[in-house]
Amino acid sequence: MGVVYHANYLIWMEVGRVEYCRAAGVRYRDMEAEGVLLTVVEVRCRYASSAKYDDEVIVKTWIETVNPRMIVFGYEMREADANQVLATGETKHFFCGKDGRPRKLPEQYRPLFGL
Repeated sequence: MGVVYHANYLIWMEVGRVEYCRAAGVRYRDMEAEGVLLTVVEVRCRYASSAKYDDEVIVKTWIETVNPRMIVFGYEMREADANQVLATGETKHFFCGKDGRPRKLPEQYRPLFGL
């Protein structure tokens, strides 16, 4: 069909989320190494247009909602050349420890997420 498989949009959201954290001053893997995990509990993706193979896609990422126990990221994916919206979405995450149980985001990370 010449179009990008729909699940790739979820991967692009993850890349956007990791890059958002890096731009905020923290590497996602460093947070995980310190025992802070962002567990995905909900995903929404609304497809507007199809990306084609080899299209350059721009992913805009922002924080929609955050509190000490949970964060929701928003996303917009656009085709770079035509600047056409391909999809929008959001992911909801609980902050968890290495044991997988929910916990509050440690104080040291709160300013990075606007808390």
